[in-house]
Amino acid sequence: MIGSISRASHYIGGEWRQGSDASPAEIVNPATSEALATVSLAGHDDVDAAVAAASAAYPAWRRTPPQERIQHLFRFKQLLQDHADDIARITTMENGKTLVESRAELQRGIENVEVACGIPTLMQGYNLEDVASGIDEIMIRQPLGVTAAITPFNFPAMIPLWFLPYAIACGNTFILKPSERVPLTALKLFELLEQTGLPKGVVNLVVGAKNAVDALLRHPNVRAISFVGSSPVAKYIYSEGAAHGKRVQCQGGAKNHVVVMPDADLEMTAKIVSDSAFGCAGQRCLAVSTAITVGDASRTFPAAITDLASSIRVGNGLDNNVSMGPVITAASRSRILDLINRGVSDGGRLLLDGRDAPIDNSKPGNFLKPTVISGIDPGSDLTTTEIFGPVLSLREAADLDEAIDIIAGNPYGNAASIFTSNGSAARKFRYEAPAGNIGVNIGVAAPMAYFPFSGWKDSFLGVLHGQGRDAIEFYTDKKVVVERWPKEWSRRF
Repeated sequence: MIGSISRASHYIGGEWRQGSDASPAEIVNPATSEALATVSLAGHDDVDAAVAAASAAYPAWRRTPPQERIQHLFRFKQLLQDHADDIARITTMENGKTLVESRAELQRGIENVEVACGIPTLMQGYNLEDVASGIDEIMIRQPLGVTAAITPFNFPAMIPLWFLPYAIACGNTFILKPSERVPLTALKLFELLEQTGLPKGVVNLVVGAKNAVDALLRHPNVRAISFVGSSPVAKYIYSEGAAHGKRVQCQGGAKNHVVVMPDADLEMTAKIVSDSAFGCAGQRCLAVSTAITVGDASRTFPAAITDLASSIRVGNGLDNNVSMGPVITAASRSRILDLINRGVSDGGRLLLDGRDAPIDNSKPGNFLKPTVISGIDPGSDLTTTEIFGPVLSLREAADLDEAIDIIAGNPYGNAASIFTSNGSAARKFRYEAPAGNIGVNIGVAAPMAYFPFSGWKDSFLGVLHGQGRDAIEFYTDKKVVVERWPKEWSRRF
């Protein structure tokens, strides 16, 4: 057991404090079902205190020059690198993913800290002299005020770092509400932030459930909300936040497709698709959920992907020879099993059945093995349901046009990839595929930190995405100044 941290579940105004909710949450290792820690959840009063602390810190922080603000981020980046192994171990213990996956996740988060350190350049405005005779016009960017992010369980280190570095570098103050299922990684991040010398109240952490979320959404002093999670919750966050006058960006769910063309390199494609579908136990918003085989690829790809998936070793992510960990909770495991069973009922044929496969593990964790299913009736709602587990569905298409039509018929639009050696097919796919993140011979089209993490249709609600220049736009207001200084005025002094 990592230990009870109920006395230090929240970081508010530069101080660690216990939450006011009377019902503590037990954090459980999904690989062993062992309790890791107990955290006291935040209530309405804790959120009010966090917003008050952020509001009090904002005027001075907003007036701190950008070059001085980013010095704290430079120190934070170094601390993240120095403590990378500790952070990865905590992430693996509370989330279940492998240590390799946890280290890679943190590295993508660190890249966002690096990009945010460029704020003195990225936050610059523009100007034009003589928009009319003797009149100049200037556009400047200014911070919003108090901002907040509500983040999910599947990437407890990376996703908070999609938002926090940009928000504070732009001069805002910030409140993080991580998933109450995996708060230990966030607590570690804030222990390191405390060491950077940030003024009290610039960053705040509240670990809570829906009541904490609602308090943030409705608080009049919170200017902007960022969210990553399921589409139903994203729609709630977006509508509720907008109803209370907030700027909102919501990354929702996904049903990502890859198209496998007949001319694709079979060995490479199967390996990449397997890593994408079953990495992190399928619990990522860019995981491949459906592979569409075109033409002759329908004869060769199913056997290749099934062979690879069957060799994946499942177990505790802390073990070096394990390549896939458990799903997050027993309830998630049951939900995924129900969806697999529905797929079979809807005409699906299990090419690889991971439901009851034995796991070489001494503890009763939330394990499933990779599952590959083909032949589900196209009319089944399972073709549009986000499974969020280690399950890959196979569909067939006569040509690329039909494959793109299948993708277009899906309500989500987070990511889509094509595997081909034909440049014309790749360009057509890039041009026509209705998704915000496109991969060409790439299984997980995850944008680098200096590009926006895009998403279309039900996968994203808002205008400005996370990361890169979009983050700067989201966390700042534009102010246009029009100036005239007649010469005759200067003679008066």
